[in-house]
Amino acid sequence: MISLLAWFTNLFPVWVLLGGVLALLEPAWFTWFRGNAIVWGLAVIMLGMGITLSLEDFKRVLRIPRSILLGFGAHYLVMPFLGWSLAHALKLEPAFAVGLILVACCPSGTASNVVNYLAQSDVALSVLTTMCSTLGAVFMTPLLTKWLAGAYVPVDAWKLFLDTVQIVLLPVVLGLAVHHLFPRAVQAVLPVAPPVSVVAIVLICASIIGQHADDVKRSGGVLLLGVLGLHTGGFLLGYGISRVLGYNRTISRTVSIEVGMQNSGLGVALAQKNFSSLPTAPVPCAISSVFHSVIGSLLAGWWRLRPVRTGDPRSPGSGSR
Repeated sequence: MISLLAWFTNLFPVWVLLGGVLALLEPAWFTWFRGNAIVWGLAVIMLGMGITLSLEDFKRVLRIPRSILLGFGAHYLVMPFLGWSLAHALKLEPAFAVGLILVACCPSGTASNVVNYLAQSDVALSVLTTMCSTLGAVFMTPLLTKWLAGAYVPVDAWKLFLDTVQIVLLPVVLGLAVHHLFPRAVQAVLPVAPPVSVVAIVLICASIIGQHADDVKRSGGVLLLGVLGLHTGGFLLGYGISRVLGYNRTISRTVSIEVGMQNSGLGVALAQKNFSSLPTAPVPCAISSVFHSVIGSLLAGWWRLRPVRTGDPRSPGSGSR
């Protein structure tokens, strides 16, 4: 049973891609999942992440701060400005531009942990970087969105902050508390949590794509090009910056995936709650979930076939960072 659940979770890019395609063909299959259901769905995902964390994880952050700072810094430097640059270069309409910038300002996606596992990268570093970028999103996402998207539409940074606390911080903290207060229950739930998160993210993204299927088709290739450029650039720059700074291949691969994969579900929820005057703003966020999942998984497969050799001068434990 557990192996079947793991198999289902590892195929999450397939389910996201399938959901997106079906939502374009048969929107009604998914549009019932909307409104508060999306917010609660994302809260379930964040709660699932929270129960995997412990106080020991926070202690490990203090022991390996440089690698985590690299992932955190690269993520919030590369993606927001890449999103802003692409929105301007492609002259996206305001709603799509705001949506692209918003998802670019979101933290690393929890799916990055699965992709790093498949890529045989540093999973512990991935989890800690995701955790830090998620907690940091409480401040970074509202501030960066207001700064970079403010030219398109007024951004209420305080409301964005409160919504991020509600959707991200509270479920993660609740999950952390549950992890320590009810350890036996957590052990029983842990195998089920990732598949539930996969189902939630598929429903969230397919619902948004289904609700705006005509807008997605109308945008042609421009919006798809913008989202593709955002994530492709994130993966490439995340890896390149790490290598230039002298980090080994394993850490560079981990950071690449952490930078390139966004919490698109959070982008969808925040766009719906904060940009009601731009009803198509969540669309780039939903498309983002499909693109980063597929690109990340292909990259993981490529790197899995080319593992870092033990004893390689750039491998962990060889004296490299």
